[in-house]
Amino acid sequence: MMESNDITAMIVPGVLWTLIVFSIATWAILLIKGLQFARNRVENKRFQKAFWEAKSMEEGESISEKRPGTMASIARAGFDVITGRDISPRNQDLAQKINRSDRLERTLRQQIQRERRSLEGGLAILASIGSTSPFIGLFGTVWGIMEALITIGETGEAGLDTVAGPIGHALIATGVGIAAAVPAVLVYNYFTRRLKLNVSLMDDFAHDFYSLAQQHAFQSHAPRPVAPEIPSPSPAMG
Repeated sequence: MMESNDITAMIVPGVLWTLIVFSIATWAILLIKGLQFARNRVENKRFQKAFWEAKSMEEGESISEKRPGTMASIARAGFDVITGRDISPRNQDLAQKINRSDRLERTLRQQIQRERRSLEGGLAILASIGSTSPFIGLFGTVWGIMEALITIGETGEAGLDTVAGPIGHALIATGVGIAAAVPAVLVYNYFTRRLKLNVSLMDDFAHDFYSLAQQHAFQSHAPRPVAPEIPSPSPAMG
């Protein structure tokens, strides 16, 4: 019985501390991802304004090299194809075999996926916390109640003063599990929506960039990198 009590004394508090760590991780991810998305929104807004006001493709390339943000990274990847930097000098024969427009389309799509992976970092942790926290709390509750029932069976005392303390302590684990899960689920859903919106804006910019490159025969030495009557995409709304 002493060994069982020792195990219970470790398991129930261990469950509670695990859930507390999960809760701290949720709020930390909320702060980090919130700053990441907010910074990316500002960077993309400034980059698009400067890029679409450029007077030449060379100026647009220079702007993309100096600016941070996901859309600037997409533009840099596109200019690497347009200028031929995506093919090493040893593989120039390969450059002739692969159509530049196909290379550009594939490169833009791959860069969008890389930027998406960067933006969705940490969301898997939120999903895991939201889905497992209630069950971890329930485990602590079940274990505590089980030990209380074992104590009743061994002592023969089933008074309220005997079981209220252990069972009440165990039930706290379920409450803490729910308290850790609900914010994680809400934060996960919020940033999933923000991620989808950002990917949609990146797709729009990549489409505009491809159209611009197509207008200039996929050459960087051409005037006025202005999208054909397409307004600058709106920044992501929170």
